[in-house]
Amino acid sequence: MCHMTACSLLSYIAIAWMKMVPMQTIRSRVQFFKISALSLVFCVSVVFGNISLRFLPVSFNQAVGATTPFFTAVFAYLMTLEREAWLTCLTLVPVVAGVIIASGGEPSFNLFGFIMCISATAARALKTVLQGILLSSEGEKLNSMNLLLYMAPMAVVFLRPATLIMEENVVGITLALARDDIKIIWYLLFNSALAYFVNLTNFLVTKHTSALTLQVLGNAKGAVAVVVSILIFRNPVSVTGMLGYTLTVFGVILYSEAKKRSK
Repeated sequence: MCHMTACSLLSYIAIAWMKMVPMQTIRSRVQFFKISALSLVFCVSVVFGNISLRFLPVSFNQAVGATTPFFTAVFAYLMTLEREAWLTCLTLVPVVAGVIIASGGEPSFNLFGFIMCISATAARALKTVLQGILLSSEGEKLNSMNLLLYMAPMAVVFLRPATLIMEENVVGITLALARDDIKIIWYLLFNSALAYFVNLTNFLVTKHTSALTLQVLGNAKGAVAVVVSILIFRNPVSVTGMLGYTLTVFGVILYSEAKKRSK
């Protein structure tokens, strides 16, 4: 909710005050519904993803998240009839297979956490396809900054109930932490501002490449997060799990090469 509040404020400052891009208006109820749906799907992906982290280690969470390109390809076909080249689709097989292998060899596997993680991954893929439609469809096209301007406040509204239900007295806890160490306020402010630039570049990449490419690029971050999380949290990883992680990363590399050839 802090992230989306920062995105709302910074988007308004950039568009209304700094005039970085012309302000666009929502032209129809259908367009408003699509932006609302995008915000809701985004919130579902965030909430479910955070829930899964209570039951699964970060390394396994990131490995499951690497299947996002698979879900993105499915949703892109169902919603826009956009087909990837057969070679590109073939490279998604090791991405998914790697996660299946990693699941079987994960010492800290939790079924509920896994379901939440898969649901968050599917929601993240659906969000990417929806934002691609809003950024490129004729008649309803919004630029990246305006889409974030309208999406972020809606996300704040959707996240408010989740915050109150799942994190009771969160404001009091934050103030108590701030009394012990004021730096946490600066951490929150910096983290929230950074989220604005993450979301903005996310939209820009989607606009200039494709929804599927964005998700595969994100897997490079996921591979690094797997290694770093194992080093920091020292969670146990089996040989089978590492084999699955490696296969998933290998699939991401193959996908990148397939996209180059298809172009």
